[in-house]
Amino acid sequence: MSTEQFPAGFEGRVRYTKAPGRSSVADTADVVGLVQEILREVQNRGDAAIREYSQRFDKADLDQFEVSAADRQAAVDALEKQTREDTEFAIENVRRFAQAQLGTIQPLEIEALPGLHLGHRVIPIERVGAYVPGGRFPLLSAPIMTIVPGKVAGCDEVVACLPPNAHQAMIAGCHLSGADRIFRIGGAQAIAAMAFGTESVPQVNKIVGPGNAFVNEAKRQVFGPVGIDQLAGPSEIFVVADSTGKPDLIATDLLAQAEHDVRTRVGLITTDEKLALATADEVQKQLETLSTAKIAAESWANYGEITLCADEAAMIAYSDFIAAEHLQVHTAEPREFAKKLRNYGSLFIGENASVVYSDKCVGTNHTLPTMHAGRYTGGLWVGSYVKIATHQWLDDSAVGLVAGPATRQSASEGLEGHRRAAAARVDRKAATFAALTR
Repeated sequence: MSTEQFPAGFEGRVRYTKAPGRSSVADTADVVGLVQEILREVQNRGDAAIREYSQRFDKADLDQFEVSAADRQAAVDALEKQTREDTEFAIENVRRFAQAQLGTIQPLEIEALPGLHLGHRVIPIERVGAYVPGGRFPLLSAPIMTIVPGKVAGCDEVVACLPPNAHQAMIAGCHLSGADRIFRIGGAQAIAAMAFGTESVPQVNKIVGPGNAFVNEAKRQVFGPVGIDQLAGPSEIFVVADSTGKPDLIATDLLAQAEHDVRTRVGLITTDEKLALATADEVQKQLETLSTAKIAAESWANYGEITLCADEAAMIAYSDFIAAEHLQVHTAEPREFAKKLRNYGSLFIGENASVVYSDKCVGTNHTLPTMHAGRYTGGLWVGSYVKIATHQWLDDSAVGLVAGPATRQSASEGLEGHRRAAAARVDRKAATFAALTR
C-alpha cells in the first residue's frame, strides 16, 4: 500500500479504494546521475560516445547512424498495404487538424497610439528534433505526432531520432510523415546528440516528443541551450465517472494504457463505490486474458489507483489536482461535465471517446503533459513549432508620446544610460529643429 497522502484540502473528501504502490513522480532519482554522464560524454566525444551507449543500452553496433534514402524507401516498400493505408489515414488527420490550428495563429499589427506601431510575426523554428520512442512495441503513430505538425508549421528541417532496434515500420512512418533526416539513435544519447550536435547529427533548436524516464530527464537537463516541448512520459490515464460508468469499459481503457510501460500511471476517480469496486475486480479479470499482462499488471500494481470521492465537487477538484495526461469523462452528461474540468493534457468526452483513438489516428496529438504538468500547459501542437516574436516601430509623433514617460521612469530607477537613450531622440530632434530655425 502506498504511503502517499492526499494533499491539503482533500481530507475527508476522498479516499483510496485501490492506492498506488509507488509514486510515478518520485521514481526518477536513479536516473539523474546516469543521464548527466551520458550528456557530458556525448557533448565531449560526439559520435564515439553515441556508439558506445548504443552498444551498451541497445546492443546495436552501427556503421552509420543516419538512415539512407535507399533504406527509407525500402522500409516504406516493406509496409503491408493495410498498414500503409492506416498510417496515411492517420497522417492526413493529424495534418488536417494541425493546419486548422495553424490557421488560428495570425500575425498582428496595431497602431496602439498615433504613430506607435506594435505587432508580432509567426516564425517557424528553423530546425526541430523529434524523438520517436520505439519502446517495447512498434508505435507506428509516434512519428506522425511529432513530425507532421513541424512540417505543417513550416520548419526548415525536422530531424528524427529513434532507437536503433525500432521496428522497420517506424522508419517508414518517419519517412511518410516528412522527416528530413532520420537517425538510429535512442534514449538519452539521442537527446544529447540533437541538443549539442555531433559529427553525424546536426544541432537542433528545439526537441519534441515523449520517451521513457531517461529521455524525459535528458530533455530536462538540456533545456536552455535548446528548447523542449514539455516533459512527456511515462503515460497516464484517468477516468472520472459517476454511477453510470461501465466497469468493463473503464477497465479496458485503463489496461490499454497500462500495457505501454511498467511505469504507466492509471486511475479511476468516482463518486460511486459500487463502480470503484467493480472496476477493480474487472481489471483483475481482464488481466487474466491480456497478452501484455506482464507489463500492465506491474503498472497497475505499482501506479494504479481508484479514488472514491464524497461528491461531484470533490471529484472535479481531485481530477484537477491530478491533471492527468489523458482524462476520460464517463458521466451521465459528459459534455456538460467536461466544461467543469480545467487541468488535463487532452480530454476524452463520453464513453465513445477512447484514448486509443487519439493515440492512433483521429488527429489530435498524443504527445501530452504528464506528472501534473497539465496544470500549466497543454500538449504538443503546431504552435509548439513556431515562435511568436514581437516588433515595434515609431513615427516621430509617437516618440513625443513615449519619450517623456520612459525618460522619467529611467531617472526614477537610477538608470542614467536608460534615461539618456530615452531622451536622445527628443534631444536630437530638438537640436535639428533649432538649427533649421536659426
